[in-house]
Amino acid sequence: MTIVTNLGFPRIGPRRELKHALERFWRGEDTGESLQATARGLRLKHWKLQRQAGAELLPSNDFSLYDQVLDTAFLFDAIPQRYRALADADPLAGYFAMARGHQAGGIDLRALEMTKWFDTNYHYLVPELQAGQGFALRGDKPVAEFLEARAAGFSTRPVLLGPVSFLLLSKTTDGSDRLALLDRLLPVYAQLLERLAAAGAEWVQIDEPTLVLDLDEAAQAAFAHAYAFLATAERPRLLLTTYFGALGENLALAAQLSVDGLHVDLVRAPEQLDAVLQHLPKGRVLSAGLINGRNVWRGNLDNALTLARYAQGHVGADQLWLAPSCSLLHVPVDLEQEKTLDAELASWLAFARQKLGELRVLADALEGKDGAEAALDAQRACLASRRASPRVHRTEVAQRLAALGARDSRRATAHAQRRIVQQAAFDLPVYPTTTIGSFPQTQQVRQARAQYKSGKLTEADYDAFIAVETERCVRFQEQIGLDVLVHGEYERNDMVEYFGEQLEGFAFTKLGWVQSYGSRCVKPPIIYGDVVRPAPMTVRWSQYAQSLTRRPMKGMLTGPVTMLQWSFVRDDQARSETCRQIALALRDEVLDLEEAGIGILQIDEPAIREGLPLRRGDWKAYLDWAVEAFGICSSGVRDATQIHTHMCYSEFNDIIDAVAAMDADVISIETSRSRMELLDAFVQFRYPNQIGPGVYDIHSPRVPSTGEMVELLRKARAVLAAEQLWVNPDCGLKTRGWEETGHALAQMVDAARILRADLAQAA
Repeated sequence: MTIVTNLGFPRIGPRRELKHALERFWRGEDTGESLQATARGLRLKHWKLQRQAGAELLPSNDFSLYDQVLDTAFLFDAIPQRYRALADADPLAGYFAMARGHQAGGIDLRALEMTKWFDTNYHYLVPELQAGQGFALRGDKPVAEFLEARAAGFSTRPVLLGPVSFLLLSKTTDGSDRLALLDRLLPVYAQLLERLAAAGAEWVQIDEPTLVLDLDEAAQAAFAHAYAFLATAERPRLLLTTYFGALGENLALAAQLSVDGLHVDLVRAPEQLDAVLQHLPKGRVLSAGLINGRNVWRGNLDNALTLARYAQGHVGADQLWLAPSCSLLHVPVDLEQEKTLDAELASWLAFARQKLGELRVLADALEGKDGAEAALDAQRACLASRRASPRVHRTEVAQRLAALGARDSRRATAHAQRRIVQQAAFDLPVYPTTTIGSFPQTQQVRQARAQYKSGKLTEADYDAFIAVETERCVRFQEQIGLDVLVHGEYERNDMVEYFGEQLEGFAFTKLGWVQSYGSRCVKPPIIYGDVVRPAPMTVRWSQYAQSLTRRPMKGMLTGPVTMLQWSFVRDDQARSETCRQIALALRDEVLDLEEAGIGILQIDEPAIREGLPLRRGDWKAYLDWAVEAFGICSSGVRDATQIHTHMCYSEFNDIIDAVAAMDADVISIETSRSRMELLDAFVQFRYPNQIGPGVYDIHSPRVPSTGEMVELLRKARAVLAAEQLWVNPDCGLKTRGWEETGHALAQMVDAARILRADLAQAA
């Protein structure tokens, strides 16, 4: 019998129950016991949903209060020394200090670095390791959640991040070799596997997603060594899980490892199936990832069924498991919650619960069960409806794209010349200060938006409210002495959703939430058709804000690559084509802002590194069209108009040439968690334009001192010219409170003044 299984389920709950519980706990309104009770309730609900949808072998330990990589570090006692006393005294406080930082009771702790999980918009916490450190089991989370599921009547397969991927996704603080720690880590993994076996687990899912990356000989040797060692343990059977791409040259290695099953992604890389079947040892389970775990479109079940039948013919029905391509963490929970979504569009979609239902249809079809063919016919009708819909393609968009030339994606003048013109226009001091864009979205702001959307607040009253909040924000920035202001973005719900709501070709859900990190959830737009901007989107509020002050006011836009990456993108044309469509719509907005008197425009591209393909051989093609798209939307302005962009949580060494080719006048980047390490790429490259290295971490509630920010700026000044440097936070301030924001920004402005005084003294 073919088994339907799952690799992981969304944690946040159908209505973001986890988010709300976490934030109540962090505010001190709920206890740790209450938070854990909510977590248990969600796990039980999610196992029920998966079983009802048709999955038979469910995951456990896929749930996390914040992040699965952080969970792994905590589980194996990979806790940096600065957190250890707090973690020993209060494990939950220590865990969240690693995630968010901690500033209370005389304790002041920075959070761990955070970066993107492969090429997704999910962020993981980067474990900090050092040479010679030890590992030990700390708690029993995987065992406890397995037993919790069994007590509730569910047979589960515990999920672990594999030892080699854990080390490769970590960093060492002393520059030592991460993989040199493998022999210290493996006995602890073996101990955990033995405990799971003793608890009754028959299978363990061991995720090694780094097997789809370009691996050097040392990493390949580490995999061989690790699984030879784990083969000697008294352990459950192991399902080695890969996803997000093809195994490629790592296939022979993966097939030789001492495991009992192999999961492969046949959505991202269906072409690998034949080679996988040739290499897979006889008797080994094949988990076939046939349904897209990262996008919301209904799957082509006929194509998936062809692959499944081919695989079944090689391994047999008893050795074939049907699964999503990856964990369903990356999609919303349940389409049935969407009561207001357009019926035709809804018929084209599948969320986590529905994707498991699609797998059930495939399994039933393989077994020739009654009703399977009718379900396949219904799916075929939905796909045909989408292909034939006149809403999808627009002739005028195709014509406009065809008319683009090379000059439409490049500034007419070099940055060195533009900079002279811009300095004359804005007369900014050295170390100019600014923020990344958004200011705190208070409960009052969110409530007013909700009342407006529900009809309880008139448009005139809502506009009056936004005007008051905007003016308050402008006056605050003037008061503390910021040099380049922003309008606060009070009218915006999300940096992608806000724009998508005003563009044709985008659709939105009410409850289609996806976890970005911790309690931070986003509701990605669905790009279903050609993109058109029917009217200006941001001009009104930017122009209003500029009318309130003589200081420069930045216009704020989300860039085309980020709009693409942070949406559920149509899968019926190349992503590059969709990105160019978005870029053209944004180009119109940029030119309208310039015409309205906004002389500084920030086009944020935090997702450009995230979109980089996992294999180096595919990078150039992606970076070429990503840079072109940024150029399309930014290059039509005059020399005096200053273009900014913002990127966060990126490793820039790999893409620095492309960043330079974007030719933004100013780029702001995240550097505070890494203590300016990410600046190294710009230094080594000799980046010619201006840079704002973030001097404090907005993803943490802790407020850094002026001295701490001065220290970071002096580190930046030691390697870059003073004339290149801007002073700004790491990211937007939307999720922060006003009190901490006020203190942090005032101290940031003081830090800039100290640096200016340093410069004057040196002169």
